[in-house]
Parts: sequence; C-alpha cells; structure tokens
Amino acid sequence: MKNLIVILAMLSIAFVNAQAYQGKGDNKFQVGANFQDNASGLNVSYDFGVGENISLGLSSTYALSVDDKLGADFGDRFDIKARFNANLGNVVNIDENFDIYPGLNFGLKNFGGHLGMRYFFSDGFGIFTELNAPIAKYNSDALTPAEKIHNQFTINFGATFNL
Repeated sequence: MKNLIVILAMLSIAFVNAQAYQGKGDNKFQVGANFQDNASGLNVSYDFGVGENISLGLSSTYALSVDDKLGADFGDRFDIKARFNANLGNVVNIDENFDIYPGLNFGLKNFGGHLGMRYFFSDGFGIFTELNAPIAKYNSDALTPAEKIHNQFTINFGATFNL
C-alpha cells in the first residue's frame, strides 16, 4: 500500500500543471547570462507578485568579461535595479506556462525599460529571456566606454524558478 501511495504521489507531481505567473504572492528567482557590447556577465533577479498582473522586484548584473582596454572598475561592472513588471501571460493567453512581462526599472546607471518572457517546463523550473534598454541615462555627459556598460541595450537569458 505504501508503494502505491508513493507511486501515485510521484505521478501526480510529474503531471503538475505549471503556471508562469500566479498573481499576488507569487515568487520568481532568475539566474542567467547577460550580453551587451564590450561585456558579458551574470544576471540575477527576484520578482514578487503584488497583484493579479503586477509584480515588483530587484535585478542585479555584474559584468565578468570586460575588455581590459576599457579600464572598467567595480562601479562600472556592477548594476542593481528596482523593477516593476506587468505580467501579461494570462492576458495574451498563449499558454498558461508562458508569461510575457514588459516593465520599467530604476537602476544605479539609468531609468529603463525591459521586455521579458518566461516559459515553465514544470511547477518550479523554466527558462527566461529579457531585453533591456535605457530610456534616460543619469549621466548626461558623453560616456566613456567603461560607463557604457549597463547603459546600453542588453539581453539576459537563463533559468527561472518558482519559490
């Protein structure tokens, strides 16, 4: 009898229907690669659902691979952003495992926008991609090549987890 219960539990877990965004109280953690001109690095983010289609979060990127001739220091390589997302997966209704989320972010370097997409293969694991672009740079002077890191179009790609 115990074996039957264990097998049924395992099968029910295997066929759990994943949902990309569950609304208020939803927690997402993402880790992935960041790609931009003259740099690539690591991106981590966390989003918390505050409404049916709204989430708030933090995103941080550190540029690991930077050309030495740019002279980039830690302040040039590191960025952290507060972000607002409009989770529209249930509005566009492509698949309940798919979420598309345009949003705005306020970082150390600029005010910007992003467009992200997530797809969950199971209840806890999926993939994501984000396109990021600055709208207004805080430094209005001509930027040095090192200051352009995180002040340009970037792409993030990686794994996403339901917490």
